[in-house]
This record gives sequence, structure tokens and C-alpha cells, in this order.
Amino acid sequence: MGTAKSVTRRNEWQVMSVNLELTTKREHQFLIAALTGELDHHSAEAVRGKLDLELEIHPGTHLILDLSGLTFMDSSGLGVILGRYRKIKSLGGEMAIVNIPHAIEKVVQISGLHKIMHFYRSKSEALREMKGGLH
Repeated sequence: MGTAKSVTRRNEWQVMSVNLELTTKREHQFLIAALTGELDHHSAEAVRGKLDLELEIHPGTHLILDLSGLTFMDSSGLGVILGRYRKIKSLGGEMAIVNIPHAIEKVVQISGLHKIMHFYRSKSEALREMKGGLH
């Protein structure tokens, strides 16, 4: 088990743990978080902490999770996603998941997350659809 560390560059953040890298960047009122590697019990707390911090610092933010680089996700990862969904809703924001890999899509389908969250094929599609629905 490794420790997580944060690296910052301009408007971007990276959180790295043993098997996961989280990169975040802001585009207007959107926080775009890209996950690469394995979102599991080893990395869940670091991801949760970083995303929560970003959402608290910037209230009214909408979250787009890009899962294109995710290779594995267990129930801890599902918990991170569901928890961020609840948090962003409580803060008045919206959340979407984009670029979901086929293997991860199966886990999401079984969990029922697809019934409460928006899923898009690309970040640009999510931005277009979410901006159109915001007032």
C-alpha cells in the first residue's frame, strides 16, 4: 500500500496513489476529474478527499468524471462516485460520467448508478448537454 501525494500545476491537480492517478482541472463552473488506473479501497480515500476539497472550495461547481483511463473499480470506487454525486447535489451542482470503459460499465449497470446519474460518450458532449440544462 502506498501513500497518496498531490502535485499542482496552474489550474490542474493530480493525486497519485499506488495504482491510480487523479487529474483535475476547472473549466468555468465545471470540475473535470480524470481517473487513470484502479479505483479501489487503496485509492478511494485520496480521491474522495481531493474531490470533496475542490467542491467545497468552489461551491456551485458541476462535476464531470472521466473514467476513460480506469482499468478496475470495486465497491469502494462505487462508493466514491455515489458519495460525490450526493455531495454535489447537496451543493446545488450536477454530475456526469464520461468515457466509461466497457468493463467498468458492467459494474455501474449492476450497481444501478446509471439510473440516477447522467452518462455521456465524451467530455464535449457532457459539457454541451450540461451547459444547455443550466440556468
